Amino acid sequence: MEEGRGKNYQLPISNYHLAMKVLLSAFACEPNLGSEEGVGWNTVIQSAKHHESWVFTRTFCRSYIEAELERNPVPNLHFVYFDPFGWSEDWKGKQGLLQLHYYLWQIWAYFIARKLDREIGFDIVHHVTYVKHWSPSFLALLPHPFIWGPVGGAEAAPKAFWQDFSRRGKIYETLRALAQSVGERDPFVGLTARRSAVALATTEETAARLRFLKAKNVKIFSQVGLSQQEIQELEKFPTPPEQPIRFISVGRLLHWKGVHLGLRAFAEAKLEQSEYWIVGDGPERQRLEALATELGLANKVFFWGTLSRTETLSKMGESHVLLHPSLHDSGGFVCTEMMGVGRPTICLDLGGPATQVTDQTGIKVAATDPDRTVQGLAEAIVCLAQDRELRSRLGRSGQTRVREIYDWDVKGLFFAQLCEDVFDGKSG
Repeated sequence: MEEGRGKNYQLPISNYHLAMKVLLSAFACEPNLGSEEGVGWNTVIQSAKHHESWVFTRTFCRSYIEAELERNPVPNLHFVYFDPFGWSEDWKGKQGLLQLHYYLWQIWAYFIARKLDREIGFDIVHHVTYVKHWSPSFLALLPHPFIWGPVGGAEAAPKAFWQDFSRRGKIYETLRALAQSVGERDPFVGLTARRSAVALATTEETAARLRFLKAKNVKIFSQVGLSQQEIQELEKFPTPPEQPIRFISVGRLLHWKGVHLGLRAFAEAKLEQSEYWIVGDGPERQRLEALATELGLANKVFFWGTLSRTETLSKMGESHVLLHPSLHDSGGFVCTEMMGVGRPTICLDLGGPATQVTDQTGIKVAATDPDRTVQGLAEAIVCLAQDRELRSRLGRSGQTRVREIYDWDVKGLFFAQLCEDVFDGKSG
């Protein structure tokens, strides 16, 4: 075990009657990144603003964390770094080994936490990352109120959409469903759910599985957030010229991202003076390029490949509408970013995007079967292409929603109050 400790400071309690000692499990935790690492980092930073916080994370992240804290010290934040058997690789491209490492790491965390608890006396334990419901958190075994999540992972592409998947895509979906099924049968997953004072689910789909696992108090709460600095930067993008009307999809080109549905819908819309930008790369790119040509869209569809975050945001700022037909996102970070830019989103009524996007910020299309879904997407494309005022109104509402719900400072207040509520429940 390696422990990194900061100086102890007097906590700014503000509206909270008690500054608690909180233990957070954040296997993925790294500054200046998005996805799981960003969720872990931002959650623990927010925790330290309200309560004295200890964070368990892996040794691989240590150099990045310490460099950031050297530049921007955070009072009341203590890191404990460890890996089972000293394994500290990043495991990129080795999913099987990563999952084994993660499971063993969770077991390690419990024994280290027991020892540390005798010294510190924690009030609350909070599992942050990984954000998946079908792997246990052994910290739930500690004799303290346990907050689980947000966790996701129950989202799945409806079977009707499998007909468009490649053989590789169908194998992926089958193995993913099998992994979830096996994971849910792990007795320690059930124990994690039952011992949770609160289980936070990223989506309705995951909430249903948590209830199945006998979690007694389930709430929907997205893991996605943006810092105030990010929000301010996103709001600076000016509205692009009216012509050409430009739609954009952002993300890895995987079968379940649904870009093939977006291409078919864009073709069906038959818009004049229009473009469809696709930012990202992946195993489906060749098939998607062939589909664009087959649909007669070669002069209207632009594949930009993988871009830096700055370049990606610039492309989003130059676009009018986000087209995000993903079939099983638990997060959908790009939807929140596009709302921050002030642009509406078209998405499927599935998973994380369905939670983030409302009727006031975009258009959600029912995912029934490919043909009807493509028709629904096409109608949404035409609707937004023809109504500038509607786009503007939805964009402004999106920016308001980001500030009210997805600002990390706002989410931090939620977590702080949740800790208070859970502790008060414990103490009667």
